[in-house]
Amino acid sequence: MTSSASQSRGLAGRDAEARGYLLDNARAEAGVRFDALGSLFDPSTFRHIERLGIAPGRRCWEVGAGGTTVVDWLADRVGPDGRVVATDIDTTWAAGAASGVEVLRHDVGADEPPGDGFDLIHARLVLVHVTDRDRALAAMAGALRPGGWLLLEDADPAAQPLICLDEYGPEQALANKLRTGFRKLLAERGADLAYGRRLPRLLREAGLVDVAADAYFPITAPACDVLEAATVRHVRGRLLAAGLATEDEIERHLANVEAGRLDLATSPMISAWGRRP
Repeated sequence: MTSSASQSRGLAGRDAEARGYLLDNARAEAGVRFDALGSLFDPSTFRHIERLGIAPGRRCWEVGAGGTTVVDWLADRVGPDGRVVATDIDTTWAAGAASGVEVLRHDVGADEPPGDGFDLIHARLVLVHVTDRDRALAAMAGALRPGGWLLLEDADPAAQPLICLDEYGPEQALANKLRTGFRKLLAERGADLAYGRRLPRLLREAGLVDVAADAYFPITAPACDVLEAATVRHVRGRLLAAGLATEDEIERHLANVEAGRLDLATSPMISAWGRRP
């Protein structure tokens, strides 16, 4: 990484820190997390978008893009006559997006939308972390064209708080202890750990119609192990500083993950969609 890129990432990281985001994009672990999340959830996301309708010439806004897998897929579907805008408060990991994707630094909780008349607006694992999430949702709904779709996908850790559903031994108990600590850090930073379940109601309250939703969460996938190791390394210092785990507990847990002895789950991913009348 060049010094200018390092400086840019550092500035973006401090920006994220100022907004209270726990899992900011400035850390190297963010890229690993984006890859793992893509492996786990891209098929479900793509299935939902295909069902809502994606065709050449469509205008799409990917909110909190993170990496490039979703925006590259969208760009391929809408073709050269379409438009794909990828926004994030730190665009470092989206910089390698496909040709034609507009990558913009943007805070959905504070900034005006990057245009209007979108056929599709999508955000995954974004609003749960945004402090002014009501404003963000209203802005996204308002940026749709009549007939355009808003697809929101967010976790609901309060619905299923465990990372090891089958807690049959000390290794699984330790994993769940660290997950409890992680959830505590998220809540202290303003994350709404029960946000996913509210999405259908919030879409209706935003004036959207044909609202529907479903839920999905993987259990025992290789990417679950990758995601967990990267997440724990990302927040390691904060777990230690808050007294939520010891150095020995973190090292033992990471070793257990590496050994493949844990059947790790994710929080339920609630996908909800609605159409602007």
